[in-house]
Amino acid sequence: MHKTLTRGDWPRSREGEFISITVRDPRVYKQDIWHMYLDYEICLETNSMCFRKKWSSVRRRYSEFVWLRQSLQQNALIIELPKLPPWLPFFHLRSPEQVALRMKGLQMFLELVVQSPLLLSDSRLHLFLQSKLSVGRMERCAQGRTRYTVAEAIHRSSSACVPPLEDKSSCDSDYER
Repeated sequence: MHKTLTRGDWPRSREGEFISITVRDPRVYKQDIWHMYLDYEICLETNSMCFRKKWSSVRRRYSEFVWLRQSLQQNALIIELPKLPPWLPFFHLRSPEQVALRMKGLQMFLELVVQSPLLLSDSRLHLFLQSKLSVGRMERCAQGRTRYTVAEAIHRSSSACVPPLEDKSSCDSDYER
């Protein structure tokens, strides 16, 4: 039987440690006349020793959150993860109310996930929050099937506070910028 965890069920972090996650800045992308999608900026600020970077910013789509939840659930069989905001068949990308509700739900999901020591130990969570790898590359990296480690993928990811790599020849060809 799975137990659904709430904030109060997880142990508190070490004294003075914090993990702050904000989901913000939704952007609409138009692939063609019929296909559009939305992504969100995930900003992480922390002093936790669990994270390689103390500040990071990545953009993720709702479908990537779905992948993360499914991946974490496979690793954490004894607990049921917090729910994502529901996928809505008639979700309107230009509806500020729907977008704001989804962002709030995605942020709440991540806030609950990072409070669990078991989930916090999953490398896919760290790649999701601190690298710009695609879902497929995150999965391969977490399985050790890339020429770079999880730490290298996170280190190589640029964010607003870290300048991007200038020497493209030093980057692994499997790495997404």
